[in-house]
Amino acid sequence: MIYALFQLLQDIDIPGARLMDYITFRAGISFALALVLALICGKYIIRRLQKMQVGEVIRNLGLEGQMKKTGTPTMGGVIIILSILVPCLLLGNLSNIYMILMLIATVWMGSIGFLDDYRKLKFHNKDGLQGKYKVIGQVGLGLLVGITMWLSPSIVMSQNSNGSRPEAENVVIFNGSDGPSAIFVADSDSDDGITYSSPEKTPQTTIPFVKNNNFNYEWLTSWIQDKNIANTLGWLVFVFVVIIVVTAVSNGANLTDGLDGLCAGTSAIIGVALAIMAYLGGNVIYSGYLNIMYIPGSEELVVYAAAFIGALVGFLWYNAFPAQVFMGDTGSLTIGGILAVFAILIRKELLIPLLCLIFFIEDLSVILQVGYFKYTKRKYGEGRRIFKMTPLHHHFQKAGDGSIKCLVNFPKIPVPESKIVTRFWIVGILLAALTFVTLKIR
Repeated sequence: MIYALFQLLQDIDIPGARLMDYITFRAGISFALALVLALICGKYIIRRLQKMQVGEVIRNLGLEGQMKKTGTPTMGGVIIILSILVPCLLLGNLSNIYMILMLIATVWMGSIGFLDDYRKLKFHNKDGLQGKYKVIGQVGLGLLVGITMWLSPSIVMSQNSNGSRPEAENVVIFNGSDGPSAIFVADSDSDDGITYSSPEKTPQTTIPFVKNNNFNYEWLTSWIQDKNIANTLGWLVFVFVVIIVVTAVSNGANLTDGLDGLCAGTSAIIGVALAIMAYLGGNVIYSGYLNIMYIPGSEELVVYAAAFIGALVGFLWYNAFPAQVFMGDTGSLTIGGILAVFAILIRKELLIPLLCLIFFIEDLSVILQVGYFKYTKRKYGEGRRIFKMTPLHHHFQKAGDGSIKCLVNFPKIPVPESKIVTRFWIVGILLAALTFVTLKIR
């Protein structure tokens, strides 16, 4: 809204009206506004949740300090969602397809999480919304995003043809009738000029360890003679991958939300990494200099990412140990969906396994634990465990004194909750750094 107003002010030549044209300026304001909103609205929302007696139902799992959390207000994800939406609606370009998809993803996953929390509180149990309905919602979002990226003429990409590094004055940008296009033009007397082909509709993505860091899903169907059919099947593979990524990351974030500040802090770190990637990939100069995929229009996602990070940092004010509020599934499912869709839109979904490795390890620990328990129960008549407890963060809260029979008894002494969270944050920072490093190894 403010963005649109400033666009109008430019027409009458008001001083300072062009500030809103700068992504970095709008991103900075978006971050600050989201942070302040989370701090101010968070206090009010927590009091409101307390009056409504919207308290977390805690099962006694024998963890130190666990039962003290009984009655702590949950559904605090409303704070995060509100603090994201308001800055984006005020400062974002609401005609940008990337911003529109991110806002839809936020409301979509927030609604699913809210229904889940509401059912838990209404019926006083930990089951909430049935798992199949959550999956249907996640698959639905994946379909929406994947098909929109396939069919929308505004979602295109352009790839550097040889890896030379143009200077700013050698760039010419064209806007075609079917969407944006950009071509680098070097000095006519130089042999090291490069060209970005006019942005095309193609299911390409970024992968590490290969030249140009690109992978095209159409390569999986290149054996088909008919190019139109091969192209269609390539996009269908892409849509399937989108569904898998949205579902996996959303559930992974949901499982990671088990300790005070763990999910919010880890997600903020991932958000910073994705914001940097979005800024570089959406800038025609930097993408050419770094020889990476250029995605016209995706720079608008930096404004969204800034609001996302600010909302999480503000939420941590109340969610850090000892937590005054829990985000609940309203927050965790939304966060996972946001990170997944954001990575997909900037064509970085295949980097998610490394960048969001903490989420996937949490997921995997539960899958392995349940699978091994069922297998050993069938084979030996008694279920056995790999970890002392899952998701993995709870494993470190249990003593490895032999009281729980499992394959992994380390650590012997329970680790305090705040230390587990901090160490997970450190691992998250390391994973973010490694994600960038792998893109330079090719």
